[in-house]
Amino acid sequence: MQAIDLLLQRRSAKTLTEPGPDEGALELLLASAARAPDHGRLRPWRFVVIRGAARERFGAMLAAQLQRARPQSSPEALERERLKAFRSPLIIVVAAVRDARASVPMIEQVLCAGAAAQNILLAARALGFNGVWKTGAAAYDETVKRELGFEPADALVGFLYLGTETDAPPESGAQAHWREHVTYLGE
Repeated sequence: MQAIDLLLQRRSAKTLTEPGPDEGALELLLASAARAPDHGRLRPWRFVVIRGAARERFGAMLAAQLQRARPQSSPEALERERLKAFRSPLIIVVAAVRDARASVPMIEQVLCAGAAAQNILLAARALGFNGVWKTGAAAYDETVKRELGFEPADALVGFLYLGTETDAPPESGAQAHWREHVTYLGE
């Protein structure tokens, strides 16, 4: 697949299943992430790989976060939240481990980690997989962040759900709409 085709065909997956990326593919995904633009060469990105039985623990984190945020949540709502961990066979948590001592602004450190996440999604597609980038309240929860091994100053930029796509959504026509978001300055 040509790089431009990969970019023009990128879209979020709707349904993901096994097989997920194996060890070799995971290594390529993470090596691709490390090629993201990186102002100051800080390498602010960190990744937590969740698969197999670890998804049960991650699902428990998601349900517990919902319970803390909305104590009145029904058992069904808590179960739906727990099951989000099983949307795909592989989840990569992407975080920016921000360095306040660096001369690089914090926002740029977060953007570097975001670029690393995008590289993972593009690499997954190039390898025949697909994924979806999710956040939600759990991505901004201090307890979830801590349970994943991060510090308060760090920023979770997203949960990347990766696997084999089963039901490709219809083409969104996103390529046709990019012009609506462009302004040309004084030509």
